[in-house]
Amino acid sequence: MNKMSLERQAQVIKVLCEGNSIRSTARITNTAINTVVKLLRDVGAACLAYQYQNMRNLPCNKLQVDEVWSFVYAKAKNVPEEHNSEFGYGDVWTFTAIDADTKLVPCWKVGTRDADCAYEFLSDLKDRLASRVQLTTDGHKMYLEAVEKAFGREIEYAQLVKFYGQDTENEKRYSPAKCIGTEKHVVQGNPDISKVSTSYVERQNLTMRMCMRRFTRLTNAFSKKLENHTLALALYFMHYNFARTHRTLANPYPRTPAMATGLTDHVWSIEEIVNLTK
Repeated sequence: MNKMSLERQAQVIKVLCEGNSIRSTARITNTAINTVVKLLRDVGAACLAYQYQNMRNLPCNKLQVDEVWSFVYAKAKNVPEEHNSEFGYGDVWTFTAIDADTKLVPCWKVGTRDADCAYEFLSDLKDRLASRVQLTTDGHKMYLEAVEKAFGREIEYAQLVKFYGQDTENEKRYSPAKCIGTEKHVVQGNPDISKVSTSYVERQNLTMRMCMRRFTRLTNAFSKKLENHTLALALYFMHYNFARTHRTLANPYPRTPAMATGLTDHVWSIEEIVNLTK
């Protein structure tokens, strides 16, 4: 890989960022699979470090939080006995936050779907913010304890609780049943009820599934190793925040979420992302 030109490396990363699998990326770019994986790991690690160091003191105001499911190595029911209950085998959840105004994803965390992991994620989020914010989550009980521990009284917090209809008998589905109603519950502070929503973060979940092949259901493109899964996410969020313009941020000119937040003054090229490894 050291012999690959910057242009060639950027081509590989661009194809990955457009939602292609490791194998299809190797075929499209005429690159060895092991080389694609190594480049993904190197660039992903650099993106992880850059975002951790630089995405601080963020002027976010209205944040939405959710978690999206995936699995690593094998589905939970197929995990070998020696790896049962071992994190990194079976179900893995990715917590994400998004700012409703700038569409920036200020932080994310790969973990388990419980209060401890939610607290670690929200503590990281709090450390990145410049001021008090309004936060919306769904009605999952883990958030009640996690938000209180992470933010104390320094937050305007509400939950959007959804109610679902009954599934048809024997129906198998890969998403919740039809939503038949919602309620907005103020948990703490004085949130603006008209802004209590999880629509943007749920749309971000869809974008993740479209732009990372390893999140696509019913394929064999899922992550085989937890570390590679995490580094692929780091690359995805770097590309999303810094290199991909958002259509809602087109005025007065096309901008990325990072530009709208003041983290950068231009749209990053793929070459700039690759150069983070230097």
